[in-house]
Amino acid sequence: MLSINEISIKNFMSVGNVTQGVILNNTGLTLVLGNNLDLGGDGSRNGTGKTTLVNALSYGLFGIPLTNIKRDNLINKTNGKHMLVMVEFIHNNTTYRIERGRKPGILKFYINNSEQIDETDEGQGESKLTQRQIDKILGMTHNMFKHVMALNTYTEPFLAMRQHDQRNLIEELLGITLLSEKAALLKELVRETKDAHKEEEFKIGGIKQANEQIESTIKDLQRRSDLRDKKHIENIEELKGKLLELSNIDIEQELQAHKDLKAYSDKQRKILQLDRDIAQIDTKISKLNQDLTSIKDDECYVCGKPLDDDLHKKLLKTKKEKLKNYTKEITEYRAERDELGELGKQPNTHYDEISDAYNHKTTLDTLSNQLEDKLAETNQYVDQIETLKNKGLQEINWVRINDLDNLREHQEFLLKLLTNKDSFIRKKIIDQNLAYLNTRLKYYLQKLGLPHYVKFLSDMSVEITEHGRDLDFDNLSRGERNRLILGLSFSFRDIFESMNTPINLLFIDELIDSGMDTTGVESALAELKRITRERNKNVFLISHKDELVGRVDDILNVIKEDGFTSFSCDKEILEHT
Repeated sequence: MLSINEISIKNFMSVGNVTQGVILNNTGLTLVLGNNLDLGGDGSRNGTGKTTLVNALSYGLFGIPLTNIKRDNLINKTNGKHMLVMVEFIHNNTTYRIERGRKPGILKFYINNSEQIDETDEGQGESKLTQRQIDKILGMTHNMFKHVMALNTYTEPFLAMRQHDQRNLIEELLGITLLSEKAALLKELVRETKDAHKEEEFKIGGIKQANEQIESTIKDLQRRSDLRDKKHIENIEELKGKLLELSNIDIEQELQAHKDLKAYSDKQRKILQLDRDIAQIDTKISKLNQDLTSIKDDECYVCGKPLDDDLHKKLLKTKKEKLKNYTKEITEYRAERDELGELGKQPNTHYDEISDAYNHKTTLDTLSNQLEDKLAETNQYVDQIETLKNKGLQEINWVRINDLDNLREHQEFLLKLLTNKDSFIRKKIIDQNLAYLNTRLKYYLQKLGLPHYVKFLSDMSVEITEHGRDLDFDNLSRGERNRLILGLSFSFRDIFESMNTPINLLFIDELIDSGMDTTGVESALAELKRITRERNKNVFLISHKDELVGRVDDILNVIKEDGFTSFSCDKEILEHT
């Protein structure tokens, strides 16, 4: 059972700063009459704020007024702030309270007096999350509220709505909207599955890219490893060759060869020097012999002039002495040269310098150590390559993405079942509930005295006939249309309650006033009384008809005085200051 218990209103439309409270969970037919004292009272029913109560209830429950009024225009114009509506209701033995207002923006929701905090609410009292929670508890949308709980002349009649909107309302009424809601949830799941699939594809792509980079690195390391191994082998072979070469050298023989080479070089140098000296002296001797020949001819060997005897004798003596000395000297040089003999073959050495020969053993030890170290070296690239292969490369798990593919296909199949208008699920629901809807509609139209035959067809369109003649909604008079509106609303309410939960409250705003004849009014009153009596409902009948005063169980007076509206009831009234 959904029981709307009470409502309190402050600074809402014509209600001022004095909080007005109305009990809503009584049983009976309550007539809502206006009395505009600002217009003199005594039957001045207009402009009192009768519809304010319904608008406040609509705003309190859904955050939207029943009539087409901007929310900021709901604030009392005189006071301009601190607008607040409180609605308390019970559903399935749980008490709920909504406090909603503007300037400042307020939306507080209590369950068994415990406030529900929506930390995501940044909308100043307009939390969508909280409102969805309230709608779910109420079991209806605002549109359904207008057709089963708050009937108003301002609300577009069902049969005047576009076929698309009619179908949506009927689908919501028959529970088909639940399929749409499930479909919406399923769409979200499909989206989540697709997102998960994309994420998994992204992960796999990342793994592939990383593996490609690692494989490229491995390839480069392998190239470097091969080059290193090649160079390593070359170095070892080079060291082995040098060691082999050094090992084949007789170092004592090498040292003797260096000594022999030194003696050879010294001998070579002496021979060259003696040969130069002999050549020089030989040249001098030849020159002296020439000079002596010239002197013997009594001529100066320089100028060719005749020489006198003294000078001639003196020069001849000098030249002969020099010749004698040179001859002796060259003889000695030749003797020394002859003693040296032939130069012979130059000794061969391995080292250019004898110091290198003396360092032979040290070099041999050094090369041996170098070879040993080189043989002990490991290829650093091998471990890097193995680490990258074993720990760097990631295996791609295709199980997850395959599971997501299968899940998405299953979800999309179910989504088609829920959304396809021709699916057997939707047809089953329509077939089960449409017959009951037509039965209730026929019953109420008979009770309301409408002679027309109205029936919902399988495609959820509405057929209106009179004596076999097809009619449109606009073919009906105002009174006939209002009877049909009431009959449809009562039928909708029965369907709603059969599929959801009974509702204790019903508002009918001026529908009986508009064009309905006496018979129609009597029929409507009779049915409303039956509903209140047999189903324990509280029906508020907003009207201008004073003649209805004696036909109802209670009267709610809506009084307009000094520009402000107040409510007073003959039975019970809540008023807070």
